Amino acid sequence: MRSVAADHDRLPGAPDPDTTLREALEGLRLEGAVFLRAEYREPWTYESMSGPVTANLLRPGTDRVLLFHLVAAGTCWVSVGGGPKHWASVGDVIVLPYGDQHLMGGLADSEVVPIATFMPPPPWTQMPVLRLGAEGPETDVVCGYLHGRDPLFDPALRVFPAVFVVTPPVGPAAEWVRANIEYALTQTATSRVGVPTRLPELLLVEILRLHLASAPAADHGWSAALRDPVLAPALAVIHARPDRKWTVDDLAATALVSRSALDARFRELLGRSPIRYLTQWRLHVAQDLLGTTDLSVLAVAHRVGYESEEAFSRAFKRSYGSPPSVWRA
Repeated sequence: MRSVAADHDRLPGAPDPDTTLREALEGLRLEGAVFLRAEYREPWTYESMSGPVTANLLRPGTDRVLLFHLVAAGTCWVSVGGGPKHWASVGDVIVLPYGDQHLMGGLADSEVVPIATFMPPPPWTQMPVLRLGAEGPETDVVCGYLHGRDPLFDPALRVFPAVFVVTPPVGPAAEWVRANIEYALTQTATSRVGVPTRLPELLLVEILRLHLASAPAADHGWSAALRDPVLAPALAVIHARPDRKWTVDDLAATALVSRSALDARFRELLGRSPIRYLTQWRLHVAQDLLGTTDLSVLAVAHRVGYESEEAFSRAFKRSYGSPPSVWRA
């Protein structure tokens, strides 16, 4: 069975995947923006820390961080998990949506150096400038770090590749990215470590839009599931009515497939059972309601299909590490 459905294969009532992803980007909320500046001279290569270690270092108590590198000068590459090198040059943006451990280097071969050996440990009173390499040509990079619990950046769903490079098209988009690079660089001269989140958030959303507009269709993960003729209708009803007491039989009937076929498809493309996906989506909606409304915890629980506040609080704490009232505070 194909994992990506063409438009004419989409079942009536199934969501348009591009619309769903666009709406997800419009509702994106990120936290804790941090900018660092890096000056690398040929030859140079470094290995980052793991995603959870990086997240906890920059935002203690978290295990997930999104990384993006804006190339201000020079040429460099990045690789994740022994994969191919993704090259970037001036004006390009490198995105690591799940903060995966990675290698980054320049044009010449070099010994790999752990980033912890040249990055000063926080807390920082001023944005640090990371320096690595010898006396060769320089590559300047602005490194942005953002925290978010949105499903778009859930490592299990893998909406995006582990790493990708975006080259903004000539015109307003490229000018806007360049202006953001210049702004970030000026911040290194101040005593402020944090940068107002909204600016890097807007930059990132624009970069993700550019990526989705040009990237080939994925063969697994959330974006593939939104295009899949079996999963698309099931996801549509889950997203539309997270409060309903869905069963696997209900979802299978919506998708016009057997219970076993639906379960197998969920596991193949999303790496989880239908009910686990339903639970995680409910908690995501609940998190959004807690952060953006004044609804009581009980009201939020009812909105996402929990009859009691106690059951909802237990599920929320298992997922996010603290009960809803504490998380909201």
